[in-house]
Amino acid sequence: MVENNVDTAFFHLWFRKYVKGFYSDDPGIQENIRLKEAHTLRVCKEIFRLGKSLHLTESALCLADIIALFHDIGRFEQFKTYHTFDDRVSENHAVLGLKVLEETNVLSRLTKVQRSIVCKAIGYHNARELPDPADETPGCLLYSKLLRDADKLDIWLVVTTYYTQRHQHRNPALELGLPDTPEYSRCFVEDILNNRVSNSQGLKTFNDMKLLQLGWVFDINFTQTFIQIRQRRIIEKILADLPDTEDIRKIQNHLKEYLNERISEK
Repeated sequence: MVENNVDTAFFHLWFRKYVKGFYSDDPGIQENIRLKEAHTLRVCKEIFRLGKSLHLTESALCLADIIALFHDIGRFEQFKTYHTFDDRVSENHAVLGLKVLEETNVLSRLTKVQRSIVCKAIGYHNARELPDPADETPGCLLYSKLLRDADKLDIWLVVTTYYTQRHQHRNPALELGLPDTPEYSRCFVEDILNNRVSNSQGLKTFNDMKLLQLGWVFDINFTQTFIQIRQRRIIEKILADLPDTEDIRKIQNHLKEYLNERISEK
């Protein structure tokens, strides 16, 4: 574990100044830049709460905060250039973010070890799965798991809020251009029933995206995160926006059992 003290205030000031450079008079652009800015700051809070529950040191919490702060730094350039958050039709936003960090040299005040952990955790945060423990250091994997859990918790907040409000205001960037029809792809149902995280490359409908988001439950690393999922009723909120079919009822029962099992392992 890295124990060097880090000045997180400097990085937060840098982040705010950097993001302001993407502010726009165009309401559609401004909405989504602010969306990602707010998401980032909430992920910082999520990772701090999760780290505290694991009794991480103050220095470890500071490094986790920096990782969360920069995990989506590539999103701003991505939206400016491509007007989408869909990595499939633009660029991998984690890779784009690492380019931004390298070009700006903002991490220069960190130690070499700290910079390596920050960059690797960011590079891993949107990967379908983490590398094998034999291929990565325990410290890097811990921070990567913290980020992936914290990130998902807030993405779930963003999307469940959107699902309840989209009848008032649509944001195409959150729908990835997917058709909003009653259909869903059977492969996403099968993945959930077999405890698998689905591949986003297979998305065909808006309902597929909701099923994909439900399947993220199988990529959660910490008991405290599972507790938060249950307390916030994340699964129920996403299911409420899906068709009432036998498949969806099976998924509901399966995920409820899975969540209870994981929490009881505490």
